[in-house]
Amino acid sequence: MRLFVALLPPETVLDEVEAAFAPHRAAHPDLRWTRRPSWHVTLAFYGEVDERIVPRLLPRLERAAGRHPRRTAIFAGAGAFPRPASARVLWTGLESDLRRLADSCAAAARREGVDVDEGKRFHPHLTMARARGPVDLRPLVSELGDYEGSLWTAGEIHLIRSHLGREARYETLAAWPLA
Repeated sequence: MRLFVALLPPETVLDEVEAAFAPHRAAHPDLRWTRRPSWHVTLAFYGEVDERIVPRLLPRLERAAGRHPRRTAIFAGAGAFPRPASARVLWTGLESDLRRLADSCAAAARREGVDVDEGKRFHPHLTMARARGPVDLRPLVSELGDYEGSLWTAGEIHLIRSHLGREARYETLAAWPLA
């Protein structure tokens, strides 16, 4: 099964993100805009995990959550991966100190033999759109650069299973409160 650990922002915060980005959709038909039910902030991506490992992974994630305090967070600005001039992903950034929490979620899986990709730099964000090929998003990133949502509290982590298909569907398998 394909798994990851994420934060799920509150609906009121997602309403603000939607209001900021929705007016730009029609002007960018070359982008595939993500659906709101899939919006999350990935802390650790596990990829394919043998389902026999999940029961051992659950208590490790519970302990990881219990070692980290709740965090305040705010969505702000916009950016693109790998870079705005030749982008494949449009995102809004998340300002919060989540590095240690993300590291703990990755370590929980590594201890159970899950090969967690550590080559990527952790950059908390909410993916807003994807492009099939490189697209110049500099004007859009600039237009959304001043966006700033409301402060919210990240209070729990979620272990999520993704069901791939024409449109990915996400299922929360378990959730744990932060300390």
